[in-house]
Amino acid sequence: MRPLSDTSQLPPRTPDELTVTAAPLDLWHDVVQWTADEGWNPGRGDIACFHPTDPDGFFIGRRGDRTLSAVSVVNYSDRYAFLGYYLVAPGHRGEGHGLATWRAAVPHAAARTVGLDAVPAQQATYRRAGFTPAYDTLRYTGRPTPAGATPPEVVPVSAAHLDAVAAYDRRCFPADRRGFVARWLTADGHTARVFLRDGAVAGYGVIRPARSGHRIGPLFADTPRAAEALFDALTAPLDPADEVTMDIPEPRGAAHALATARGLTPRSHTVRMYTGPVPAVDEERTFGVTSLELG
Repeated sequence: MRPLSDTSQLPPRTPDELTVTAAPLDLWHDVVQWTADEGWNPGRGDIACFHPTDPDGFFIGRRGDRTLSAVSVVNYSDRYAFLGYYLVAPGHRGEGHGLATWRAAVPHAAARTVGLDAVPAQQATYRRAGFTPAYDTLRYTGRPTPAGATPPEVVPVSAAHLDAVAAYDRRCFPADRRGFVARWLTADGHTARVFLRDGAVAGYGVIRPARSGHRIGPLFADTPRAAEALFDALTAPLDPADEVTMDIPEPRGAAHALATARGLTPRSHTVRMYTGPVPAVDEERTFGVTSLELG
């Protein structure tokens, strides 16, 4: 398998006028706006939670004071990284800026396994860079069907739950991301719920405002019943006209059944790809991923 950094079969470099550097948070907001314009429907505060995970992993290509290209390569551990936000500003595509930014950014991952979520049209491009498909992820969207009363096992996440929730998250994600989890649970506009069984965490979920409606992610749970209870608790306060979006790995039949039963329908899909062995996680507990852009 060709290594991630091998670009020998890709087109020539872009002109030297493009400068590629790691981007501070304030310069990344242009990139987030591009994702909104492309219909990705980003969460309104997502990047403020993700950027501190690896501030050196967000790369932009600039000409003068204008951002033209971007890609993130976020190192979550010494073994795992995630690539996203591979974009070029409208009006500047086809000029080589994306490739130049890619070449400058991907060495940041070093020898780590790298994951990404590819739009189907770009699968061949990522294959040439050393990525292999693992499974599809379907995006479900809709107005949730109202549910009954929240069961007593579902409670708001408090500071006392943080260590246990972070440990649970580690079972479902390829790296320890406790710092991110702490930010994600408490960010402005985020609502987090935990499912407790005999006092132990048996699942948790977060809903947050997006550019359009709301997004749920992650939604991790031991059982379909726990996932259903968390979904219902997270969506209960919403206005009936509000749409909810959730990204579900294709192998998770129980998760698709939950989304369908609650009135959501598949609208699009992406392809999860990796440069190396698929990281070992408790896949059966994943009912909704945190973010396609950043894993």
